[in-house]
Amino acid sequence: MALVRLTDQLTKLLMVLGAIWAFFLCFFILADIIFRALNMPISGTKEIVANSVVIIVFMQVGYAVRSGAMLRADFLVATMPPLARRILLIIALLAGAAFFLFLLKAGIKPALRSFANNEFDGEGALRVPVWPARFAILVGGGLAGINYLLLACVEIFGLKVERLDL
Repeated sequence: MALVRLTDQLTKLLMVLGAIWAFFLCFFILADIIFRALNMPISGTKEIVANSVVIIVFMQVGYAVRSGAMLRADFLVATMPPLARRILLIIALLAGAAFFLFLLKAGIKPALRSFANNEFDGEGALRVPVWPARFAILVGGGLAGINYLLLACVEIFGLKVERLDL
């Protein structure tokens, strides 16, 4: 399926970009710690880190969904018969899709407003734009919703789709 290949490529790309961003963010935080010890903190570290964490999480949530690594507690489900497990899995996948697609729908206006109004976080020497984090929520949430829908279709129709690995 072309849609599965497209979402898999986009999912992997966003996951890798999020990991690279997290890697560099670690060095930025380390530099801030060192400079704070020298009584010369880097301005805007709090704002940059806060917005970056949101961006990193939503860049990687699609991969977590598609690779089957999203958090789930199946201790109760494991005791059920196979048909009940399958039905609950489909319900859970559709609920996950609904959650992320509602998040996408609810986030469109705030993201556009944030971009149009040039919204910033922080005061003083460094102000960090908020709109990249808001658009990361849209893209990541939308991709997670699509991945949940794809997994639900795979389960409902018994399609053969490879597990997403790097």
